Amino acid sequence: MGKITGFKEFERQDETYTSVKDRVKNYKEFTVPLSEKEITKQGSRCMDCGIPFCHSGCPLGNLIPDFNHMVHQGEWKKASWILHSTNNFPEFTGRLCPAPCEQACVLGIIEDPVSIENIEKNIVERAFKEGWIKPQPPKTRTGKTIAIIGSGPAGLAAAQQLNRAGHIVTVFERDDAIGGLLRYGIPNFKMEKGIIDRRIAILKAEGIIFKTNVNVGVNYDVEELKAFDSIVLCGGSTERRSLPTPGIEANGVVQAMDFLTQQTKVLSGQKIEDQIMATDKDVIVIGGGDTGSDCIGTSNRHGAKSVVNFEIMPKPPGERSSSTPWPFWPLKLKTSSSHQEGAERNWLINTKEFVKDEAGNLIALKTVNVEWKIVPGQRPELIEVAGTEKTWPCNLALLALGFTGPESTLADKLGLEKDNQSNYKAEYGKYQTNVPNIFTAGDMRRGQSLIVWAISEGREAARQVDLYLMGKSELPSKDITGDLVAM
Repeated sequence: MGKITGFKEFERQDETYTSVKDRVKNYKEFTVPLSEKEITKQGSRCMDCGIPFCHSGCPLGNLIPDFNHMVHQGEWKKASWILHSTNNFPEFTGRLCPAPCEQACVLGIIEDPVSIENIEKNIVERAFKEGWIKPQPPKTRTGKTIAIIGSGPAGLAAAQQLNRAGHIVTVFERDDAIGGLLRYGIPNFKMEKGIIDRRIAILKAEGIIFKTNVNVGVNYDVEELKAFDSIVLCGGSTERRSLPTPGIEANGVVQAMDFLTQQTKVLSGQKIEDQIMATDKDVIVIGGGDTGSDCIGTSNRHGAKSVVNFEIMPKPPGERSSSTPWPFWPLKLKTSSSHQEGAERNWLINTKEFVKDEAGNLIALKTVNVEWKIVPGQRPELIEVAGTEKTWPCNLALLALGFTGPESTLADKLGLEKDNQSNYKAEYGKYQTNVPNIFTAGDMRRGQSLIVWAISEGREAARQVDLYLMGKSELPSKDITGDLVAM
């Protein structure tokens, strides 16, 4: 694929960023695209490897060597067709996916891997620019009605696939705008919301019905769902993890998603009373994942006095470790663009107390350093290191600790079984719950995961729903050879 000697001739080139000084002044995307000539070179780096392990790294089964080759050839429209044949929303994954495909790239064994994610982003942006992505409503309708609960990437993927099969699809979203965590969990500087809006316009034109401010089981009776032939639950993993730490009720201890959501709503023109602001505050972000990174970037844009990041786990190695060999996802240190904007990062540290003043306002955090005792066959044990207690000034503590699972209310009202991790129970590959006409996909089924897994599960669940309703399905599956539907 690509140019036979391309991987020898060209080095990997990534998008650059505008300067920190400039980009923290606003909430716009700040990547500087490569030229078309350079992107073509990057596509040329794709090797003609006997087994493209990038396929194994991608939960969507994207045909990566194929669209890389088309980019190398300058066949951008064909590249777009190939990319959309397995991925409904490459404009989302091209910005937000951690790119497990790149970590499984064969070239990555000896050199920097092919810049698959950036190539994907450039393909879809070119396709939108050229007008190649157009609504494709189904030619006929089956008369079958489907309710999809949740409009994140899993719900949107399931909706588009089932609509393509000719079913009448209604998507219910409890927030005031479509997109789920894409809308209110991802800061604008990582993905501006117009990116979502232009895709939703396509989906609406294809015939999908969207209803916002509808919280099924709260302001929409679950009994009304009986009017639908099938239901797909894609509500995500939304129960936020907290800490059993003294003082956590202090004013200034805030869940990360509340902080991020408010900022996004303000940018969309909404007025938020008493918005949580980091301006001129000593901010501590507890949690070292992507959400923690997003809180750092937002705090810097607010004009925080200082930003400190706590992580209870050890600092990952700088390079791939022997515990996660190629082609597996590597355990290694990730430094995001938000980290580069300014944050003091600390590992192996545990919060012991949130200190508040007489008015109940947060003024400091007390911490202790920790170690992990690892005994084979036993759960790791957290051990405090004596003499390492420390008090940190803090006016705003952001809890970016991930999610424990989906909310249980809807499952209880629908009579659905849950697994031992509180996720809605449905076998992988089948996606069918214990109630035959109810299916579930994405984080609600598998727990907190990646955007590519959400889209993949939405697509695969759609096929199973189609099979359930019609007895057969022409929808594609990454596990089944057959014709693929483009865009």
